[in-house]
Amino acid sequence: MTTLTAKWRGGLVYAGVVVVVACCLAPFYWMLVSSLRRTGDIFDTTPLPSPLSFENYRAVFDPAQGFGRALLNSLVVAGITTVLALLLATFTAYAMARLEFRFKRLILTLIIATSMFPVVSIVVPLLKLFTDIGWINTYQSMIVPSMSFALPLAVWNLTTFFRQMPDELEHAAMVDGCTRGQAFRKVIVPLAAPGIFTTAIITFIAAWNEFLIALSMTNKPGMQTATVAISKFTGATTYETPFGSQMAAGVLVTVPLVVMVLLFQRRIVAGLTAGAAK
Repeated sequence: MTTLTAKWRGGLVYAGVVVVVACCLAPFYWMLVSSLRRTGDIFDTTPLPSPLSFENYRAVFDPAQGFGRALLNSLVVAGITTVLALLLATFTAYAMARLEFRFKRLILTLIIATSMFPVVSIVVPLLKLFTDIGWINTYQSMIVPSMSFALPLAVWNLTTFFRQMPDELEHAAMVDGCTRGQAFRKVIVPLAAPGIFTTAIITFIAAWNEFLIALSMTNKPGMQTATVAISKFTGATTYETPFGSQMAAGVLVTVPLVVMVLLFQRRIVAGLTAGAAK
């Protein structure tokens, strides 16, 4: 009876996993299938496209759409946001984890609280500010607001990670002649690589998928990111929504993230589980 109960429990666990995975992957599967349908077949409900067509992908890279430039803009914005957020968050998180000073807990709470504000609440004042200083249609008008959300997340993640690293590592390095800065650079940072790498992936994905800030701060097609460009795709007529092209563009925007996660999944898992057991 005990063995049978264990099998039932195991079966229920696997069934639950299958249901969750199916619910998560179903929208992406349908996006891929829709992107491979002909324009006239876009509303078909068959599980596979018949016949297979790549016309939507050719339409995406029509020079009139400017999607190639939009992908480059997304890469620049997400890449710079990630690098700056990691650079600042690493030093900040190390200080929050290792140094003792008054109101440290309050400061850390305020840092994470800033990421809880909805994006729409800061767009209007930032739009006014950036208009006054001439930042509209520039990379910094998208990077700086994205930093306000990416940086708190990075600081919170890395602070937790640094706290789980024993102080004896630095003490041993300083006994061997390292200064505190050298111990941080030569010992702590290399050992913290899994956590830093995981934080970089999360930050990059968040910056890559950002939409509202990029939509508000740019009005020139040459400065739009990929998410904004997709929303502005035009059909053959004024009132036609190019669902097929949007699905194809969605696949192209998602594939780099999927490939990146698959290539570095071991590092990501190592960073997420670091310190879970001692």
